[in-house]
Amino acid sequence: MTVNAEWISVDWGTSHLRAWAMDGTEVVARATSDNGMGQLSKDDFEPALVELVGDWCGSAPVDVVACGMVGARQGWFEVPYAAVPTTPMPKTPMRIPDTTDRFRVFVVPGLKQAKPADVMRGEETQIAGFLSLNPGWDGVICLPGTHTKWAHISADEVVSFQTFMTGELFNLLSTASVLRHSIGDGWDQDAFAEAMDETLSRPERLAARLFGLRAGDLLDGQDPDRARARLSGMLIGTELAAARPYWLGQQVAVIGADALAGIYVQALARQGVPAQALSGTEMTLAGLIAARMTLETQT
Repeated sequence: MTVNAEWISVDWGTSHLRAWAMDGTEVVARATSDNGMGQLSKDDFEPALVELVGDWCGSAPVDVVACGMVGARQGWFEVPYAAVPTTPMPKTPMRIPDTTDRFRVFVVPGLKQAKPADVMRGEETQIAGFLSLNPGWDGVICLPGTHTKWAHISADEVVSFQTFMTGELFNLLSTASVLRHSIGDGWDQDAFAEAMDETLSRPERLAARLFGLRAGDLLDGQDPDRARARLSGMLIGTELAAARPYWLGQQVAVIGADALAGIYVQALARQGVPAQALSGTEMTLAGLIAARMTLETQT
């Protein structure tokens, strides 16, 4: 099928590149590749984009609106952060200079926080997408992933946020530590809930409980799927303990991949906090549409 995109929306992460051919607010085609920022040098970004979406372009230059690590220091073109408190998109996306005449590429700025020091790139677009669909919403948005974000939202602004390396710690511990010998690929919901409750109430015991996963395997033959669920529960329980000021007594939305968002929703429910789960992909796309609209108002 021949695709002629009116404009192209792009989510450029560390591991993957995702793109959607757009006709107004409607998606007419989509494509993905493994050409994330982590695999590219600065000179590789434009060829990677052409390879993925070049067939969507006609004779006239096509606007590309991108978010994520494409605007990082190690990305295609560094785009300065906007400081909180601020709306998630306080600035018009910045145009990358000197691109091929097939594209006009615009990048959504990330957000920064001075104290405590913190940054985000990509999540601000999901927040903007959520707020575009839920104007006037106040509460806390949790964005679970490799680096999970908790963002306090009030009056359509990101007031503050905090990042937890929970996902990266899980990956490192399960694949590059001594625990890799004891961790399986399955899941045990009861084991997850039990471990989460333990570390939520006693987060200072995390390091000791982690080695207990290895000892339980060596001495008792602990089921590796149970060990995997307990590892996840321990790390998320510790995160929830530290993030308590964000979620306690607040309206909470969780934006992310379905399976991971569901785990966080269940974890919060055990603390008496109802939370709604939303698709990270859908919120990213809604945010990129909102960013495109800001460009239209400038022309």
